[in-house]
Amino acid sequence: MELKPDERIDNLDRCGYRIIQNTKKFCFGIDAVLLSDFAKASKGDKVVDLGTGTGILPILMEAKTEAESFVAIDIQPESVEMANRSVLMNNQQHKIRIVEGDIKTASTDLGVGIYDVVTSNPPYMNNCHGLVNPNEAKAIARHELKCSLEDVVRESSKLLKVGGKLYMVHRPFRLIEIINMCVKYKLEPKRMRFVHPYVDKEPNMVLIEAVKGGKSMVKIEKPLVVYKDVNVYTDEIHDIYGF
Repeated sequence: MELKPDERIDNLDRCGYRIIQNTKKFCFGIDAVLLSDFAKASKGDKVVDLGTGTGILPILMEAKTEAESFVAIDIQPESVEMANRSVLMNNQQHKIRIVEGDIKTASTDLGVGIYDVVTSNPPYMNNCHGLVNPNEAKAIARHELKCSLEDVVRESSKLLKVGGKLYMVHRPFRLIEIINMCVKYKLEPKRMRFVHPYVDKEPNMVLIEAVKGGKSMVKIEKPLVVYKDVNVYTDEIHDIYGF
């Protein structure tokens, strides 16, 4: 696989799969890996990933699940082109399709009410949260410059069948906003898991499952702790990464 300037190939420790990343732009983090483990897709499911970036979520979920197909969209053409090369490198093109598109019109472009699962690792910060990175690719990935939380939730609800599931990773400080937005668009939060950097630290991520048309009842799963010592992953994180 020919690489462009500043690109590298990383091993994913799943089915021999690898991924291309650009070190000068946005590289996936642990949040995407944790979401790929938290999200569930059954045999025959059709999955959409909103804001796919490097394509990490569909690539990992194709390895971990028996879903029938994946379509992933991103608004940045360079990311789409790079993600498609990763799909070809892994010979996943028969199951994964990466397309250039806007989350705000995802249901119009991809179809209404035909998907079983939607995944998203959206920008965490709105205009009130922190400085915007001068690197455009990183800024789009981290701040709501091209889409908002409401855009993600609204389009997820439109894309999903009744009973379909949205899986999202986000920051706990926006949890009330996330819950309210999900309820507004008939996506009932059913399962949550908080991610803690260390066992004695407050959570810095939350994994959420919401069901379209679901009844009101949520399960809070046991906390997921990332490190047991400085730069030493817990056994569960090792299992999730597959090494």
